[in-house]
Amino acid sequence: MRKWTVALMVGLVGAISAPAQAADVALLNWQKALLDTQVAQRSMNQFRNSTHAKQQEAESLGQSLQAMQQRFQEGGQPTQAEQQEFQTKRQRFEQLRRDILEARQQAEQAFLEDAKPKLDQAVQQVIERHDVQVLVAPQGVVHAEGDLPNLTGEVTSILNSLN
Repeated sequence: MRKWTVALMVGLVGAISAPAQAADVALLNWQKALLDTQVAQRSMNQFRNSTHAKQQEAESLGQSLQAMQQRFQEGGQPTQAEQQEFQTKRQRFEQLRRDILEARQQAEQAFLEDAKPKLDQAVQQVIERHDVQVLVAPQGVVHAEGDLPNLTGEVTSILNSLN
């Protein structure tokens, strides 16, 4: 009878702890995985190249506006022509800023739409390979007793191979 009780207790402890062991938890920073890909780097370079002239113009206008504003503060009341020039430059600066922001949003959206199916495929491969039950973002972990496996680099490698 005693052997039966011990066997039952060992079996019960094993049954209780088995689900905890099967629930393998791993980390994935999907934003970093995407941004570290070769495709993301090319996309960022294309964006920079396509907006370079506007960014240069905006930077130049910004410096000019700062200099004009400082001159106005030090030298008293600006003339009507100076006010008009300042207003024209400010409007152009704001338009360039909006254009660059819109181009950036469009480039990001296009990149994400193209990358989403590949990211899903890469994540699924990693989940299956490592028998992951729970995949969490690093910023979502409040406490972990030990180091959790970080699959971000592996997902990036798979994404690079898919492109």
